[in-house]
Amino acid sequence: MDGFTVSDAAARTGWSPRMLRYLEQSGLVVPRRSGAGYRLYGLLELNQLRSLRELRSRFAVELDDMAFAARLAREPDLRGAVDTWVAGTGLSALDWEQRKHERLLAA
Repeated sequence: MDGFTVSDAAARTGWSPRMLRYLEQSGLVVPRRSGAGYRLYGLLELNQLRSLRELRSRFAVELDDMAFAARLAREPDLRGAVDTWVAGTGLSALDWEQRKHERLLAA
């Protein structure tokens, strides 16, 4: 076999098959597909699943938080918008607008 099925991956990692499908839909762990369209989990995906479980436990983060973090890594425009928002959280409204415009001009 060239990889593990959803059921096998679930048994090896402690995630349910339904949760594995959700993780794929969220873009957190994306297995390759067989010619017939079945999900095939390799060692990389199994390790991602195990480390995701540990991250959740160690840092008390939710899967939605992880999915958002993954989007930040993939989407530079989103990351820039969030950086702008975070930079302005301690500023007055006028200062925040000024910095927003400075960042937009620099981009």
